[in-house]
Amino acid sequence: MPPRILLSGNRRRTVLAALLLPLLLTSCVRNAGSSAVGRDLSGDAIPASVARGTTLTVGAPDLKVALELSGRIDSLPFKVKWANISGGPQCSEAFRAGALDICSAAEIPSINAHWTGLDTKLVAAKFRQDPYRNPIYELGIAPGAGIRTLADLRGKRIAYSPGQAQGALVLRVLDKAGLTRDDVELVELASTGDVYPTALGNRQVDAAPIADVNIKRYLARYGSDGATTVRHGVRDDPAHLWALTDSLADPEKAAAVRELIRYWARAQIWIDRHPTEWVSGYYVEDQGLSREDGEFLVRRAGHPDIPADWTDAIRRQQRTIDLLAREQDHPPFKAGLLFDRRYERVGAAAAADRGASS
Repeated sequence: MPPRILLSGNRRRTVLAALLLPLLLTSCVRNAGSSAVGRDLSGDAIPASVARGTTLTVGAPDLKVALELSGRIDSLPFKVKWANISGGPQCSEAFRAGALDICSAAEIPSINAHWTGLDTKLVAAKFRQDPYRNPIYELGIAPGAGIRTLADLRGKRIAYSPGQAQGALVLRVLDKAGLTRDDVELVELASTGDVYPTALGNRQVDAAPIADVNIKRYLARYGSDGATTVRHGVRDDPAHLWALTDSLADPEKAAAVRELIRYWARAQIWIDRHPTEWVSGYYVEDQGLSREDGEFLVRRAGHPDIPADWTDAIRRQQRTIDLLAREQDHPPFKAGLLFDRRYERVGAAAAADRGASS
């Protein structure tokens, strides 16, 4: 278990600045030879077809399984090297090493990439229909913490992982409750595995954002001791395909990315309409979960929403950027820099195809 760090106010900002400075300097060195972050590709034409022999390295293990289960993986019109990675930290490192073209991630990694000099774009967007009823996260509440509403978070110890979706969610929840980080104690813990549920169960923290199957397991393990969860009422559902800008600037790869988005969108519809096959093939066979856990995750996910217009998504992203900039002492920037709107309608059009779920 990593050591607990309790920080607040100016002292916390000073410590974090000292810790982050070497990383930022390293990032600047790594990116010294590349173009400015936020490069505009909107005027670059994407070829109508994919050149034979084009290869993309893709970090989206769940997409690979979905294409296998739906029988579509062999019909991709380009070569794919599947990397068994996804999410912000792993994808960022692979992008920096030039070892990855595109991956799946939420919205926070692209924001942090911008602040560390890594030029990337979001090229596909998926959300959840009725996201407040079907959130990804809930606030796990430790036994005896006495938290029933968001207002009760004042003065409490909250697990916090800066630079990750869970950390951003904590700041957004505090903002919704009319609180600041100075009104609580932020306990920095890695959000991997069952670290958060264990910290809650052991009363090391009073509250922590926990996701999906960890919600079920946490309540099953600690519910008899008084553990509960609280719905946070904040949208936490963005899911994206996230690409390296250098890859998108290559016309052949740009065309391959467009085709990948089409297959990705159809895969989301296939998953939604084939829950039994998805539970068996992905959650049980690939992820090693029980069938009960897989069915629980399918029910929580609800139905996918793949918009043809990203205006609202960009507006929400801007609010997140502004909040993180204020709370983490970063320079604000325009959210539109993170989106490659050449691909805006590709996913929605593919998802609307009558044959998408067959």
